[in-house]
Amino acid sequence: MDKMFNGTLDRDRAADYPLRRREVVAQLLADRGDMLVVAGLGAPVWDCTAVEDHPLNFPLWGAMGGAAALGLGLAMAQPGRRVLVITGDGEMLMGLGALTTIGAQQPDNLAVVVCDNERYGETGMQLTHTAGNLDLPAMALAAGFATAAKISSDNEFKAALPAIRTALGRTASGPGFWSIKIRAEETGIGAMPPKDGVTLKDRFRSALLGQK
Repeated sequence: MDKMFNGTLDRDRAADYPLRRREVVAQLLADRGDMLVVAGLGAPVWDCTAVEDHPLNFPLWGAMGGAAALGLGLAMAQPGRRVLVITGDGEMLMGLGALTTIGAQQPDNLAVVVCDNERYGETGMQLTHTAGNLDLPAMALAAGFATAAKISSDNEFKAALPAIRTALGRTASGPGFWSIKIRAEETGIGAMPPKDGVTLKDRFRSALLGQK
């Protein structure tokens, strides 16, 4: 069994995970339709933009820990639209309190996906708590999520895709949470959306509500 010792693992298991983050995000967003997407800061922003700098993407520059909470607000304001939060394990760990509010509100159009490489990718690839015994899906279930699972293989990912991309209200009552274990690797920044917050807000609002 892997053990934590002075911030390191006896074996770097994340280096062996078969799923890779940019490929995972590309499949999550393929043929997305009118889905609303919140991208947590860092790699999720770049990876979502690499698929397409879509006006219905809301990338977070900074605001670490705010992705799930923002997704909840959108899901409650737009109950007829699928809302997908794509974030990393470090960002999610900083916003765990949002899980309890999501569980209390039970929006069945909200999916939270954590691309978990067990690293803080923006500050030097230090280990996060998910490299040890922390179980994010178990925490989501305890908070009241209707569905929560860990995904570690391509077959598991393909099996989960329909539920992630389709409103859970058709099959379950409540929000869904998936922790996708991805390989710990530095893939570069790649595509970047605009950095101006007002521009991003106005673009998203116009695409969603048709306002100029």
